Amino acid sequence: MTADSNGAELREGVSAKTDELASQLLGKALDVLAVGEELDVLLAVQDEAGTVESYEFADDGPEECLEGARKRVGELARDHGDPRAHLGEPLRYALAYRGAIADEKGAYQDAVLLEFGERGWRSYSAFSLVEVTGDEDTFGWTEPQPAGELNPLL
Repeated sequence: MTADSNGAELREGVSAKTDELASQLLGKALDVLAVGEELDVLLAVQDEAGTVESYEFADDGPEECLEGARKRVGELARDHGDPRAHLGEPLRYALAYRGAIADEKGAYQDAVLLEFGERGWRSYSAFSLVEVTGDEDTFGWTEPQPAGELNPLL
């Protein structure tokens, strides 16, 4: 079993609520691409009460936006006691962004990449291959596939 930054052991698998949050965010990302729009880095964070806050990162390059989204999760975890905050202590998160996945021949295919995790659980990534045509009728995507374990953000 993997341990978090405090040395506590992390649970394996994905809770139903984290799966739901990640699935909803993936659906939003696929909807954006289906109509031919640019996909920014999307972040959804949920607290223990079930409140969800969503964020888009678009002002920098793709890597900077992704790092900004990851950093925002940590900031929310640190700032949850602020009385101006709408979100309580973050419990789970999901990130979605456009990227590419190498196939077995080394060719890259467009994909929506997904990162998700929950406090006390292992964090994971997944991807869905996409064929972006700019036309909702011909837009294609695959069912999400696992891509591996990540360092937890919470």
